[in-house]
Amino acid sequence: MAALAPIPIYTSLSELYDNLGTAASHAPRWNNLIDEFEKRFGGKPKYIARAPGRVNLIGEHIDYALFGVQPMAVESDILIACAPSKAGSVQLEPGHVVAQNLAKKYGPQAFAPLLQSDKLAASEDAVRAWKLDIDTKELHWESYVKAGYYGVLNEYFASSSSAPPVPVDLLVTGSVPAGSGLSSSAAMVVASTLAFLSVNGKLDEPETTRLTKGALVGMAMQNEQRVGVNSGGMDQAASVISTPSAALYITFYPKLAADPTPLPAGAVFVIANSLVVSDKAVTAKFNYNLRVVETLAGARALARALNLPVGPKEKITLREVVGRLVKEDKEKPMSDAELRDVLVRMDKEIEALKPKNAPEGELGVTLDEMIELTGLSKEEFNDVYLSWVEVEATRFQLYKRAKHVFSEALRVLQFRDTCLQSPPDVFAKLGALMNESQKSCAEDYNCSCKELDTLTRIAREAGAWGSRLTGAGWGGCSVSLVSEDKVESFIEQVKAKYEPYKALSEEQLKDVIFATRPSSGACVFKFEE
Repeated sequence: MAALAPIPIYTSLSELYDNLGTAASHAPRWNNLIDEFEKRFGGKPKYIARAPGRVNLIGEHIDYALFGVQPMAVESDILIACAPSKAGSVQLEPGHVVAQNLAKKYGPQAFAPLLQSDKLAASEDAVRAWKLDIDTKELHWESYVKAGYYGVLNEYFASSSSAPPVPVDLLVTGSVPAGSGLSSSAAMVVASTLAFLSVNGKLDEPETTRLTKGALVGMAMQNEQRVGVNSGGMDQAASVISTPSAALYITFYPKLAADPTPLPAGAVFVIANSLVVSDKAVTAKFNYNLRVVETLAGARALARALNLPVGPKEKITLREVVGRLVKEDKEKPMSDAELRDVLVRMDKEIEALKPKNAPEGELGVTLDEMIELTGLSKEEFNDVYLSWVEVEATRFQLYKRAKHVFSEALRVLQFRDTCLQSPPDVFAKLGALMNESQKSCAEDYNCSCKELDTLTRIAREAGAWGSRLTGAGWGGCSVSLVSEDKVESFIEQVKAKYEPYKALSEEQLKDVIFATRPSSGACVFKFEE
């Protein structure tokens, strides 16, 4: 299984480049990072940690319903060059970090972890906890570096008998556009976790005993919680476990698992930024957070309509609803074929979520109607579904959200089956599924926006087999499946037709529309002594 493989450690750049994909030229960035590190810190780096961003090819807003998704690692990545500090005669605290970033807008930072307690002398079994200040209300670039460091400190330096962490110099560069829905934050946390593991010698073990990719995913998920992100694991798994020429089929029920899905030869994905940024802090109550509540409340209402057991305070998910409907054994979950069959059936079952006496064409329900559908009292409903999140809506679209989740989960399975079978019309079938996904995101989940609708339409007119939003939506990026011989002309047509691009320079356009092939996951390059 891919998650059980060790973290790759390379000593040959040519071997490493062979695993990164071929749509981007990687050598100049790596060479520039090495040169800059030497200029700034007086010596070459000892390691470079790499973690790619990810693009979700299909399976939007269904991970928190515990259905599988189909992302892939992109060639754009975060690189962190690092080495033990060359501070010379200056006495530094244990684990002191000097962090710099090649992007001029991010200033240099220095920080050191602090022990939360000095009660260390009792015995070799004494446990110590480390602290790094991270302001989650105003996150800065170094917050994600600290988040990665946290897990390493508390996992590997918690014993009072362990040597203290070494002082570190590090230099960061990134080609994953921030705020674009390509998981630059997860890539930064993964790369920083790897950097601190490497420089402290925690990856020096033989492959048979080295930290596994699955273990790194778990660490990175916990580390990202330090910046206030309660992740389901898709972003970290895609960044860590992905392999070249394949997407990653990630499932969450009954536990996180990941398997490669080979993509057809000649498939290139073009990512285009809509240039619309959704301010999550402002819009969450009527966008993302509202969708989470609607899907969870819809799951309980549907379970009740189907006479399925639900605990009084249980936040049952739509994936668990279908499992209970067919009396699934959690120790032996449904096969993809069995899940496909029950998902087709759900198209009829969700009729129970439609309002009974609503105005013509209205598919949503009022708050009181939603509470009644769940069978809970108002106090119980508020405790289970509203006490932990703020939402705002006049009508709650339980039917439409469930329709999207079940149909999108089915499309993920169909996408994977198509890739595995690779029929003669494979591009057309994959593209059709991507287009159906965009339609469902726009009409049933209402997570698109006019700019993404326009961008995906232009993409299809420019020759894409399929085009859809990727990431949470309400802005961010689209992803389009394009034949490799059409990529250049496709990009030029989109540049010419998407109005917001006309004000950008050619240099700026390189960052907002670019091609990528599936890349390998996170790795470390070790410089030979």
